[in-house]
Amino acid sequence: MPEPVIRRADPADAETLSALGGRTFTETFAHLYDPEDLKGFLEEAYGLERTRADLADPRKASWLVEVDGAAIGYALAGPCGLPHAEVTADCGELKRIYFLQGHQGGGLGKRLFAEVMGWLQSGGPRAVWIGVWSENFGAQRFYERHGFQKVGEYGFPVGRTVDREFILRRAAGT
Repeated sequence: MPEPVIRRADPADAETLSALGGRTFTETFAHLYDPEDLKGFLEEAYGLERTRADLADPRKASWLVEVDGAAIGYALAGPCGLPHAEVTADCGELKRIYFLQGHQGGGLGKRLFAEVMGWLQSGGPRAVWIGVWSENFGAQRFYERHGFQKVGEYGFPVGRTVDREFILRRAAGT
């Protein structure tokens, strides 16, 4: 298998990111939601307009992971938007990190995570936050190994379903 490439996404990648985001979310979570609720959520959260806005925002960054030019994973980071009293304007958030199911494991997630964390800390140490589904035990273990601690919970709506999400934080300088 050719060596995967991790690179910063740019506006020309909007269609690829939008499609990949919708596909990875669907592969991971579709079984949890009513199809109409899922469709509406995907249009709002992963639609082309939203993706273009994220790519145009200078406070955010996206990455693609590619093998032979085909996108197999991605990440999005930026200012923290999680509902927690201790979030400040200086806080960063790993908003999304996903891989297609056939490409999970094998260390690529760790490499992409390191790239994102480097960017989030590039302006100096700051707290980094992550929202993770309460039933995603593998992700919780991964983030705990990387210094994150659970500091809260909130409801994450997908249509009429409200998922229980954990709010994780890694303190500045850790």
